[in-house]
Amino acid sequence: MILTCESSSLSDYLMESDEVNYSHPLIQQKAKELFHSSQSDVEKAKIAFEFVRDEISHSWDIQSSRVTCKASDVLYYKEGICYAKANLLAALLRSQGIPTGFCYQRLMLFDTPDQGYCIHALNAVYLSTLNRWIRLDARGNKPGVQAEFSIDEEKLAFSVHEELDEKNYPIIFAKPNHKTIDVLKKHTDALEMYRHHLPAQL
Repeated sequence: MILTCESSSLSDYLMESDEVNYSHPLIQQKAKELFHSSQSDVEKAKIAFEFVRDEISHSWDIQSSRVTCKASDVLYYKEGICYAKANLLAALLRSQGIPTGFCYQRLMLFDTPDQGYCIHALNAVYLSTLNRWIRLDARGNKPGVQAEFSIDEEKLAFSVHEELDEKNYPIIFAKPNHKTIDVLKKHTDALEMYRHHLPAQL
């Protein structure tokens, strides 16, 4: 699939926002722990991805009702759904001057179409040393889900089954989709939100 940037300016993929709040002291402290100046952008992207994937729990996987949204809150509580985890990965990498955007897939929420669909969030990262974007999915691995850092072949958490009305959205967005942020802000029970209220399309 050919990825298309929403903006032609890489600076738009470095912006700070309420959700991608990389100036927050918690984000700055974690960045100091994870990164140092001798690392390449590829090394930093791998470190950040694996940290968010492995050290930040997916709310559904741990059956937690807590809803997080802002990158700093995701880091503080060490949990969130994919929308929240994508905010944190973007914040960590943008803090290092590495352009990071948001990508989406439409997936079956559970195992069959009759159980509904949801929008799933992941990130795209621009690696200047390679002069290209790569997609990374830090939602967290579990049996049947094995996302890895790869600069060659994509190793995402989920394969898209177009025959079942799933799809990859090819656009790399500079900001998180408003539907994904709205649902996080409107709900206080992550499990109820996950089962019944996630947006089904962009």
